[in-house]
Amino acid sequence: MSKPIVLGNISPMIPAGTDVAGAIAFYEEQLGFTTIYTEGNPLTLAIVKRGSAEIFLYQNDDHHLAKWTTFRIQVENIEQLYEEFQAKGGAMFHPNGQLQIQPWGAKEFVILDIVGVCITFYETIL
Repeated sequence: MSKPIVLGNISPMIPAGTDVAGAIAFYEEQLGFTTIYTEGNPLTLAIVKRGSAEIFLYQNDDHHLAKWTTFRIQVENIEQLYEEFQAKGGAMFHPNGQLQIQPWGAKEFVILDIVGVCITFYETIL
């Protein structure tokens, strides 16, 4: 009898612009991630993690790619996370990304990182 196939967490690789160290600082200071790996001198790759969310930041200054890169991170206690980010000034919020309930049964908000990558934090409510 074979075991069922189980998909685990996804770890996106996202463009960090030309300043990977600056991207690391944003993810650590603004979003509360911890850097678990870096590569290169100057930095060309980093892995940041918070909870089960793991993101690979790689050096790439293609602004078009960053602008069209988007992903979603599932959250428990989303109101608390939203308040945490607001307490840090809230400058990272997408202009239309305030905390709201969506018709597909998610409560979510959206931020933009320093190169324009769009990250939606969501909690399923239905």
